[in-house]
Amino acid sequence: MKIDQEHESSNLQELLIDEMRDIYHAENQLVKALPKMVKAAHDPELKKSFEEHLQKTEGHVSRLQKAFEILGEKPRSKVCKGMMGLVQEGSEHIQEGKDIEELEADLSLIASAQKVEHYEISGYGTLRTFAEKLGQNELADLLQQIENEEKEADQTLSQASMRLLEQSGDGC
Repeated sequence: MKIDQEHESSNLQELLIDEMRDIYHAENQLVKALPKMVKAAHDPELKKSFEEHLQKTEGHVSRLQKAFEILGEKPRSKVCKGMMGLVQEGSEHIQEGKDIEELEADLSLIASAQKVEHYEISGYGTLRTFAEKLGQNELADLLQQIENEEKEADQTLSQASMRLLEQSGDGC
């Protein structure tokens, strides 16, 4: 019985590390993508939100490096195809935004950004759950902090969307 628990724990830790590598790559992709979103946004408050989230994302990368240290691992990335797709979709929205009205372009950017936030929220929630199961409380707390920041970013984007829609008068 004890051997089975140790084996299960070892497998779960391997899965945790693998998923951390995935989200580490995802966050690093966002560090490159967010400046493009800042540049593409028309609304000054939306630009500021993207700039602030870039700073937080850089902090997430640093915290993930600490998370790897907690587990005695070197920070390494594993290609995150999910985030690659979301970033590609965001790039397409940026291109399309050059040919449409500013409001629609900004709302499109918000839609792309919220998809990213939801992806990250689910990823960090999973990682936190794995860390808790392994008794890695310091790691779980660190991951919870990042998850909370992702939720705040999602909330900020929802508020920006509502504000822009209200300013437009008729919704578009």
